[in-house]
Amino acid sequence: MLDTIKQTADFIRSKVTEMPSTAIILGTGLGALVDHIDDKVYIPYASIPNFPVSTVEGHSGNLIFGRLGTKPVLAMQGRFHYYEGYDMKQVTFPVRVMKELGIETLFVSNAAGGMNKEFRVGDIMIITDHINTFPENPLRGKNDNRLGPRFPAMTEAYSHKLIALADEIAAEKGIRVMHGVYVGVTGPTFETPAEYEYYRIIGGDAVGMSTVPEVIVANHAGMKVFGVSVITDLGGKDVTEVPTHEDVQLAAQAAQPKMMEIMRELVSRAE
Repeated sequence: MLDTIKQTADFIRSKVTEMPSTAIILGTGLGALVDHIDDKVYIPYASIPNFPVSTVEGHSGNLIFGRLGTKPVLAMQGRFHYYEGYDMKQVTFPVRVMKELGIETLFVSNAAGGMNKEFRVGDIMIITDHINTFPENPLRGKNDNRLGPRFPAMTEAYSHKLIALADEIAAEKGIRVMHGVYVGVTGPTFETPAEYEYYRIIGGDAVGMSTVPEVIVANHAGMKVFGVSVITDLGGKDVTEVPTHEDVQLAAQAAQPKMMEIMRELVSRAE
């Protein structure tokens, strides 16, 4: 696997003059952040050796290098999901390549359904922890110690320091943010009312179909991680609204300006 990672990383290096130490996975709610990246270099996923290609509406397929403010960044415009038919090694392959390229800090975003009774549609939830319900762990199989340890700790899967910094920025800008535990599920179905209730009972505040595999691999590789969800719908036994993919996209678009404001400042201040 390491040879494949190195082959892909070498190809990307040949296209870019400045290699950043910060990467952002532009999930739902952060797509417009691309407009704020200067001096952009686009590398389509389809042109990158060994890279999967995103199949989901609303997810573009490009690696973007440039500067966010004064900071050089790598941005993934579109991610890969287990429900698309990819295995976990494919879903998380870009994170492996990021590490090989020298990425030290990873920012991730997603759309999520809220179970926490305090949440409202459009809220921004800073992820403090997660619960993994995927049937496959991306670290399953023989471990390559050059990539990370056999049994990585997940005690601080999301950097406490970055969470505190994000809270400080949100307070400065008067933006309401919530904290919560993200439950990672396979999808592509939205959850039943009973499932929403179950995920709430076991300790979840929001549920979504991504992020957890990427965060596991990032931690395995020794990266610092910050994650944020935009609450695009609410679920539970007392909720009667039926969510659609279009509704999720619209709610995410409405929350984008607030998410971008926090993320831009966070990326620029993070060490």
